[in-house]
Amino acid sequence: MSTAHVSSPAIPTLFSTEVADRLTADHITSLAAGSVGSVRIRNFFDSDQCVEVMRALETCEMGTYDEQLVQPRIAKLGPAAYDFYGDGKLHDAYWEHAEQSTRVRSRLLNGSDPLDIAAKTLAEVWGDEVRPATSGGRDMFAGMIREINNGARMHFDEVIREFGGVMDQSPIAQIAFNCHLSTPFKGGEAVAYRRRWRPRDEDQRDGYGYDRALVEGEPAAIIRADLGDAVLFDPRNYHLVEPVEGGGRRVTLSFFIGITGRGPLCLWS
Repeated sequence: MSTAHVSSPAIPTLFSTEVADRLTADHITSLAAGSVGSVRIRNFFDSDQCVEVMRALETCEMGTYDEQLVQPRIAKLGPAAYDFYGDGKLHDAYWEHAEQSTRVRSRLLNGSDPLDIAAKTLAEVWGDEVRPATSGGRDMFAGMIREINNGARMHFDEVIREFGGVMDQSPIAQIAFNCHLSTPFKGGEAVAYRRRWRPRDEDQRDGYGYDRALVEGEPAAIIRADLGDAVLFDPRNYHLVEPVEGGGRRVTLSFFIGITGRGPLCLWS
């Protein structure tokens, strides 16, 4: 009888970056299942649409995240729930900011809203409704315009953990969507790691960011997007954005997609 050692087959990390010309429902379910690290959809917006939105943004006043917490500075149009959350609810200022920002964004694409294009495409590929997430029966804001030129520190986003009870829905999975309206000459890559938050990670937290030593040796999806590309990944995994190098701007239309147990997708920022 042979005593030769039989090696076990290598277990795949299931954290590759898929690149495609069209978004499919399988892309969304693969991200939710954790069987792919990220998905990049080429030309989700065409170049003319990107140029028009960027032109319209020149006359818009951009705000920022809470600069006492978020450094380097990140310019944005639209409220982040994170900045308006306290005492288990969203503050009144959130709803005022949401209404104002939606009104401004709704005219950025030749008088129409770029979010509508993204939501329509998602509904077509998913085969069900795509609607805003709600809090206390009120539609939450979705569709932030963000400019990240100096990078974003490593962090995670998980609505159930960070804002438990705020949303009327309880998503069973959360996906980040970022469509690139302007891209830099170099740098600006998004990097997602196959590593979720653990309680002891708080010892390595500084403000909103975490020490990159936490993900040392972990599989990573490094995503370099071209103009108009949409990038999707699971933001419950640690992720970051590298600084822009050599000029140019990194501007995205960004929101979260919640997969619900009932079928429809819900959106928020």
